[in-house]
Amino acid sequence: MENSKKMPLWVSLGLSNFTSRKGPVYLAIACLVFALGFLPLPLLTSDWSWMDVLEWSGVMYPMALWYWLCVRWVDKHSSWEIIGSTID
Repeated sequence: MENSKKMPLWVSLGLSNFTSRKGPVYLAIACLVFALGFLPLPLLTSDWSWMDVLEWSGVMYPMALWYWLCVRWVDKHSSWEIIGSTID
């Protein structure tokens, strides 16, 4: 995707391979689902500690937030047609 002059770097990096809104929204939801899926692991298995859960979930929640903020920025400041046309 070509970076428009008004698009911040964090948005262009977050949406670099997406042409529509559907992809990053699904990815944000998947990050949240997987992060929530790590929570019961220390209770179910002896291999996982709460620090392991904190490490894995601690990565997934900020990623979901990043994708959601990228989608929100494009919704407010740009258009998904413009994002899709710059990739072609």
